[in-house]
Amino acid sequence: MDINSTLIDKGIVLPDAPPPAANYIPFVKIDKLVFISGQVSQNEDGFIKGVLGKDLDIEQGYLAARQCGISLLAQLKNAVKGDLNKVTKVVKLGGFVNSALDFTEQPSVINGASDLFVELFGEKGRHARTAVGANLPLGVAVEIDGIFEVES
Repeated sequence: MDINSTLIDKGIVLPDAPPPAANYIPFVKIDKLVFISGQVSQNEDGFIKGVLGKDLDIEQGYLAARQCGISLLAQLKNAVKGDLNKVTKVVKLGGFVNSALDFTEQPSVINGASDLFVELFGEKGRHARTAVGANLPLGVAVEIDGIFEVES
């Protein structure tokens, strides 16, 4: 399966990888593992902001998480020097949802990214995961980081 063809078939265009917003680097590669810094919810119109359970519903959060997944892919593409076919496993996603105190559907929101990786990578896209509520920077709705295994 060629991931580039899959992206085209799904109509997914990867943006340029967002630059770091503070004092950190976008990814660290150690042996076959790539650790990608948290990617906040944004699209071509800017940051996707809001509090789930107050300003945004689960579907809007799901789409915000999917955008985080797309940003993770953009960073990952840089880490593997442009060849996403080098990805052998999506290992773990850490999902953070800007949530109202009584909101308990964080896993449903983070499914936006999880579903994306399974859709694109099949069984290699199944991963361990965290999905928690948090107060997020810049008022964004979702932030997700990831760990990926790649060919040497």
